[in-house]
Amino acid sequence: MRTFDYSLLENGMLPAGLVNIVSSIAGLRERENERKNSYPDVFTRLESIAKVQSVKGSNAIEGIITSEQRINEIVNQNSAPLNHNEAEIAGYRDALNLVHTGFSTLDIRENDILRLHEIMLSYAPVTGGFYKQSDNVIMEVDTTGARRIRFTPTAADETAETMEQLMLAYMDARSNYNINQLLLIPCFILDFLCIHPFADGNGRMSRLLSLLLLYKNGFDAGKYISFEAQINNSKANYYEALRLSSDKWHDRQNSYFPFIENFITTLLYCYKELDKRFSVVNANKVTKQGRVEATVLNSLLPISKQEICYVLPDVSPTTVEHVLAYMVRNNLLEKVGAGRNTKYVKKQ
Repeated sequence: MRTFDYSLLENGMLPAGLVNIVSSIAGLRERENERKNSYPDVFTRLESIAKVQSVKGSNAIEGIITSEQRINEIVNQNSAPLNHNEAEIAGYRDALNLVHTGFSTLDIRENDILRLHEIMLSYAPVTGGFYKQSDNVIMEVDTTGARRIRFTPTAADETAETMEQLMLAYMDARSNYNINQLLLIPCFILDFLCIHPFADGNGRMSRLLSLLLLYKNGFDAGKYISFEAQINNSKANYYEALRLSSDKWHDRQNSYFPFIENFITTLLYCYKELDKRFSVVNANKVTKQGRVEATVLNSLLPISKQEICYVLPDVSPTTVEHVLAYMVRNNLLEKVGAGRNTKYVKKQ
């Protein structure tokens, strides 16, 4: 049976690069906390956009997609799911809402993890809320279409006991004041992914648990700038870090550091994006055209006219349309999608 030891995170044992990233996050978090108390309406608008992007991004990583219009309708509960993909999307919406609103009472406990999984699959044709009953494998497909087993997770008959060991190791490490709690989170998530405790939904569960642990440790940028969307936006880097850190996992000789670096770099991007978004939304002295331009150019992800209007409620849709058209004509932006699904992204 696999056991877990996070003593590698104790003070004095960390690469300098990780320490620098953590310091940058700490500075941006302090700025965010000050702003959040003074400008709650700004953060409410950002939260609404991030929720849609999180539901879309986390499911898209697994190949679960639908149109922009349907994503918005499902997330805002204006429509029931119409097919299997939309059922998966609706379940993630509900599980994400529970993390957002109930993180203070949730914890790394078996009952809470199984409950989140059950909610996430509540609209799907499979039943969630229990560990896998048969062994599973993680496969990959190469450019020729050939499949191969990339990783063999924990056997089904060892999963419950291994998960218990993981949860106990996390609880033990979080009580150690010599261990940086932010860096502990990706270690837990990596081990969760390597155990792969469920028959379905392990990737999405890992992202829900990531947000839960971030929130419980005071890092809530993912509530306002989608953490899941950032992972999806650099999916290749995420999977490469996962591959590197899961190598020799069964032999307890794996290195957590590639996955830790990817995780906290993604979080740093969220804080940087939040800093940019706030500056634009709250920059009343800047012209409306300048604020629209900055909103699009500073966005790490493609952004729609509707999203811009929501971020900048004092700017009319007509003004937003004129600015977007001007920027497209001058090769500052390119369009992604068409019709109601059109989004805009900075031209490379």
